Amino acid sequence: MANGGQKTAVSWRRWVIVALAGLLLVFLALNLALGSVRVPWRELAAVLASRGDAGAAARMLWEIRFPRALAGAFGGASLAASGLLLQIFFRNPIVDPFILGISSGATLAVGAVLLAGVVVGRTAVSPYLMNLAALAGAAMVLVLVVAVAGRVRNAVTLLLVGLMIGYLCSAGSSILVAVAEKEKVHAFVLWTLGSFSGFTWDEVTIVAPCASGLIGGVYLLCKPLNALLMGEDYARSLGVNLRAVRVVLVLLASSLAAIVTAFAGPVGFVGLAAPHLARLLLGTADNRHLIPAATLVGGVITSGCDLVARLILSPVELPLSAVTALFGAPLVISFLRRRRVGM
Repeated sequence: MANGGQKTAVSWRRWVIVALAGLLLVFLALNLALGSVRVPWRELAAVLASRGDAGAAARMLWEIRFPRALAGAFGGASLAASGLLLQIFFRNPIVDPFILGISSGATLAVGAVLLAGVVVGRTAVSPYLMNLAALAGAAMVLVLVVAVAGRVRNAVTLLLVGLMIGYLCSAGSSILVAVAEKEKVHAFVLWTLGSFSGFTWDEVTIVAPCASGLIGGVYLLCKPLNALLMGEDYARSLGVNLRAVRVVLVLLASSLAAIVTAFAGPVGFVGLAAPHLARLLLGTADNRHLIPAATLVGGVITSGCDLVARLILSPVELPLSAVTALFGAPLVISFLRRRRVGM
């Protein structure tokens, strides 16, 4: 009977994952069809079937909405996988992908470009230059955190080091804001709110394969992650090399957060909430099912909130991080009141 119940539970979890994949596809289609200009479903299907169509609707779909929709899905999945890894590693349910200072490092680098006059002789800063600056800032913090992860003996020390790095970078950003011109501060603040607006196919061809590869790497860590759920001593007794796992885990989680922040700015809440929602939907902490479910939930949340951010006060677009928190927080609280699932 026990084996039968276990098989039923596994089958149920697989169906939940399939349903989440279907829901993500629905949100992708809605992101293509809805906006300041609505595209009828029949016309959308015709455009998708004939990519060479040179009409206005086709150009809008292929050049604006399609790359943005894909970027949102991959970005949300990346943040969810990163948040899940760090919550397991630190055994802390309120950890998110930016706890180790990745976002703060990227923000400081973008602030240096936008606010400190690093780009001399230019009246406007190229989005690609901002992407490179954010990537460089995130990468510098990533290298520092990974180096620390290879030396410290416990996760709490690494968590504190990450927090301190984040505070240092935030202090630098605050100083830049205080001495910058108001017009430049406005552009900087908009970047810090996070958005997938303006994504191009060139950027998607960087984000999508990087995110897919890193999430695939996360899935390969299923066994050591499940062992870590029982504590470091238990994992060590099973032969898990904790130092190696710690470095790989921090590298994967930070890289996932860095690749999203570099191209979309800091997008909050998704990495914190998606793992919790996935646990509550599946009723398990088994990472063999939790990792694919959490990444799909992250994609669904980001796609749905990006759609709401574009539509609710159209043509004004709301900050994505504000929408994810505004709609997601009550949802998570509601789920938590009904069910309880451990880390």
